[in-house]
Amino acid sequence: MSTNPRDSARETKLSLPKTWRAESADTIGSMGMFLAGLVLVSRNRYLAWPVVLIAISSFMNQHPIRTKEGGSTPWTALMTATFALIVSHAAMFTFTDPMTGAIKFSSP
Repeated sequence: MSTNPRDSARETKLSLPKTWRAESADTIGSMGMFLAGLVLVSRNRYLAWPVVLIAISSFMNQHPIRTKEGGSTPWTALMTATFALIVSHAAMFTFTDPMTGAIKFSSP
């Protein structure tokens, strides 16, 4: 047997280990951040609650290696979803004039 690494007699078939598991990108966290931005833009109150649940799920299922590789942290998704929930519901607590729709700060 020769020491040449290009020798065809030294070829072996590729076999993966039995416990092979590939780390993938955190798609749920990315989707949660995108949907939180959608809620912030559209102010859709009904979409804000599932976004918070997705963010909590992403937070509970976090993988430290993903944040080390430069992915967004689950804290970011959770805070963005919470902020989107607050912003989407804030319009319910403002006092608006029914005639003009403008915010009024005092009653006449």
